[in-house]
Amino acid sequence: MRTRQELIRAAAEAFALRSYHQATIADISEAAGVSPGGLHFHFTNKAAIAEAVEDEAAQLLRATCRDARSGAHTSLQALIDASHAIAALLSGNIVARAGLLLGQEPTRSSKLSLHQEWAECIHLLVRRAVEEGQLSSDVSPRDLYTAVLAATVGLEALGRGDGRWLTPQTLASFWRLLLPRICPPHRAVHLNPTGTAAR
Repeated sequence: MRTRQELIRAAAEAFALRSYHQATIADISEAAGVSPGGLHFHFTNKAAIAEAVEDEAAQLLRATCRDARSGAHTSLQALIDASHAIAALLSGNIVARAGLLLGQEPTRSSKLSLHQEWAECIHLLVRRAVEEGQLSSDVSPRDLYTAVLAATVGLEALGRGDGRWLTPQTLASFWRLLLPRICPPHRAVHLNPTGTAAR
């Protein structure tokens, strides 16, 4: 099991650094300290190991969203917390980062879309925020969903070349700008744009 995890991590590093198309089985096996034959014991080919990287990345993203939902006092706070947690995940976890990139590789087909997974998390939390009466009456849930998805995916794309785009400070600035527009003052005062983990 340890060898399999080492191979997944080595593959994630190779895919993130060189792209799926450029990374080779030899690159991955060498980085993991495993022979190509040892790699093939666990994975039939490069496509299979890429699928394993994506699967693990999806599990990490789902767990991050689930933890944010269970730890926050409102769905709007959960959305803020999830955005911070996913930014931290992408900054610090090579498997999560590579899994996101693999879903956008033009040279391969993917059964997963981590962007779609995140979009569904946003949609769920915005819908629940509406049900909880968290939003101002003139705020369109669809517009809020679009704004949060576009901003966070944009920050992730910018963060690939400059990690400052995925810092807690950048996300907190986004939420400080957005919160006064989307929820009444008596509700906004109870929300933490830096995420509840920062308290």
